[in-house]
Parts: sequence; C-alpha cells; structure tokens
Amino acid sequence: MKKPDSPIIPLAWLLAVVALDQVTKALVMDRFAMFELLPVIPGLFDLTYLTNTGAAFGMLAGAKSVWRQVFFVGVAVAAIGVMVFSYKQFRNQGQIFAHAIGLIAGGAVGNLIDRLRFGSVVDFLYFHLGTHYWPAFNVADSAITVGVGLFILGTILHPPQESEK
Repeated sequence: MKKPDSPIIPLAWLLAVVALDQVTKALVMDRFAMFELLPVIPGLFDLTYLTNTGAAFGMLAGAKSVWRQVFFVGVAVAAIGVMVFSYKQFRNQGQIFAHAIGLIAGGAVGNLIDRLRFGSVVDFLYFHLGTHYWPAFNVADSAITVGVGLFILGTILHPPQESEK
C-alpha cells in the first residue's frame, strides 16, 4: 500500500497565500484612499482600493447584508471543506493536485477573513486596456484562479485511473 503524501504542500500554500493576501490588503488599506488609482503600467494596470460586498464581478452585491454575509461565509466554509475532501481523494494522484488544493483553500480563507472582518472583500489589482476594464481583484482571487487552472491541468495530465476489478 502506497503511503499517502504529507499535507505539507497544501498547508504551506494555504499559509503563504493567506499571509501574502492579508499583508497586501493591509498595505493597500493603509496607503490608499477608497477608489484612489495609482497607475503602474499606464493604460494597462493600476493599483486601487475597492471593496466588494458581492461575489466575483460584484454578483449579489445588492442582496440584503445579513443574508449575503451568511451566504458567502457558508460558501467559503463549504469550499474549504471540499478542498479537505479533495485532498484526501487526490493526494496520491500527483503533486499538482496538492499545489492546486493549497492555492484554492488559501484564497478561500483569505477572502473569508475579509468577509468576517469587514463584511466585504478588499480588491486592489485593476487591469484594463483602453476603455475595457477587468473587475478589480486581489491575491486570494488570483490564488483561486491559478489553483483551479492547476487542478484542470492535473486532471488532463493525470486522469483518474479506474480501479482494477
């Protein structure tokens, strides 16, 4: 029987993402006024300070505050539970899954901390091209996106093997 991999990789990613996410958000909140823009690459990328009470792209931002909070905290807790379950299922499928799960869980925890502390998520990375803008996002969102991409890549490169009967 193959010994299961250690949970060190996903835990390390989770802790690194949460730390980087919370430090960058604290810096932005300390150094920027709400809605302030600092062009980094003019015409392409700005730093800003925005808050998002909704989900991705501001979805559900207009919902009643208490129910919105309960919903998003519940979704975050469920996502973390799914990541723990996924790790148990995929830990022997290849390390790419451990990295993916750690990134996704770290992003979920980073944004959960914001929701519990502020009732919204702090966003500060703002990309645009001409008059076309991508909604602002943060380190936690980036980690979730990269983690999902790695998970998909891992599934393509290492499809689950059927048990021998």
